[in-house]
Amino acid sequence: MALQATPYRVEINLTDLDRSVYQDLRFTVARHPSETEERLVARLIAYVLWYGEQLAFGRGLSDVDEPALWEKSLDDRVLHWIEVGQPDAERITWCSRRAERFSLVAYGNLRVWQSKVLDTVRSLKKINVVAVQQEALETVATDLPRAINWSVMISEGSLFITDERGQHEVPLQWLIGERD
Repeated sequence: MALQATPYRVEINLTDLDRSVYQDLRFTVARHPSETEERLVARLIAYVLWYGEQLAFGRGLSDVDEPALWEKSLDDRVLHWIEVGQPDAERITWCSRRAERFSLVAYGNLRVWQSKVLDTVRSLKKINVVAVQQEALETVATDLPRAINWSVMISEGSLFITDERGQHEVPLQWLIGERD
């Protein structure tokens, strides 16, 4: 019998002072059986960083032809392709060619990945890569409840998540491009 995805009920009060976005978001997101809680949190961070009405979660790990998140136009063109993790240069190039813009939330030990992968894709157009500090990601992901209730504030490029355990600053470092 195949393992089933784990559903998480998510409520986020989003205050994005940088983009003047103020939303109360409620949705359910599934965590693939092979997905870590850190990766799920990285997907949620990507969601709030680039939130828009058309932004949706892709099948990600279940379907390699889909991103972690994407924004599509009404005529089904991919406007924004968003990945999380440390994809190789071929994957970044492949994904960036299928969308008008490409963004990546990278996490983990990035030192080797940056020198091997990022240096080879810097010339690609319309890509943004942001690194999330691993320690902060682990803190937010530890004992992640199935009913996630966050208050998120983004101000001057800094991200703060408040949950039942308190406030967590999640440092962001833009490696390529910037948030638009």
